[in-house]
Amino acid sequence: MKVLIPSALRSYTEESEAEASGATLAAVLADLERKYPGIRFRMIDEQDRIRRHIRIFVNGGQVHELSQPLAASDEVVIVQALSGG
Repeated sequence: MKVLIPSALRSYTEESEAEASGATLAAVLADLERKYPGIRFRMIDEQDRIRRHIRIFVNGGQVHELSQPLAASDEVVIVQALSGG
C-alpha cells in the first residue's frame, strides 16, 4: 500500500511516498522499519503507542491504534504535528 511520508521523516526514505505491506498498522510500520531502519522509533514510543506529535490517517480517517486492520488498497498518511510557542 502507499504510505505518504512527512518531510521530517524523508531523511529515512528520501521520497515523499513509500510502499509497505501488512494486515494492520503495526505490520505496515514494521515493514517500513525493515526498509528504512530507525523510522518506526520516530513515530512509535517505548510503550508501543503513536507519539503525541504524530498523526496517522488511513483513507482520510485518523487512526489511534496500531491494531487497526488495513487492506492492500488503503492509503496511509503520516503527519507530523507542528508545535511551538
